[in-house]
Amino acid sequence: MYLERAVASLEEFGHVSLLSSIFETEPMGNVTQSDFYNMAAEFETDYAPASLMNKLLEIELRLGRERYTKWGPRTIDMDIIFYNDLIMNDSGLKIPHPHYAERNFVLAPISEIVPNKICPIRGVTIKELLDLSPDSHRFQTIGRISETNLV
Repeated sequence: MYLERAVASLEEFGHVSLLSSIFETEPMGNVTQSDFYNMAAEFETDYAPASLMNKLLEIELRLGRERYTKWGPRTIDMDIIFYNDLIMNDSGLKIPHPHYAERNFVLAPISEIVPNKICPIRGVTIKELLDLSPDSHRFQTIGRISETNLV
């Protein structure tokens, strides 16, 4: 499974300290495609945000990610949603991720592992953002990645 391989790859340059359940989610956008599988990980690393993003993009490529259609089908999509309480607005990388608060497929997994994390921009918790979310796309938990699968 791509999610298991992605999480295992993170261990090459840091430590995954928390993993959410896997969520099956209805895709966004105007592209007809299958449901997506989403999850969140709390990850500890010494890499700076830009270097970390480059590592995530390398993992995506190794796992067969191709970028043809915006919001189109893909093997894996890895993003940095938060980096501690950093606010970063570079042309190539924005932290917190600019659209996370509008997407239940991001909020639900993060809320599961760190519901009381306060967004450094909005000043409210992830749980509050999920409760107030206008996103009507379907999402449901379908299971977890076993820690033993990552060895």
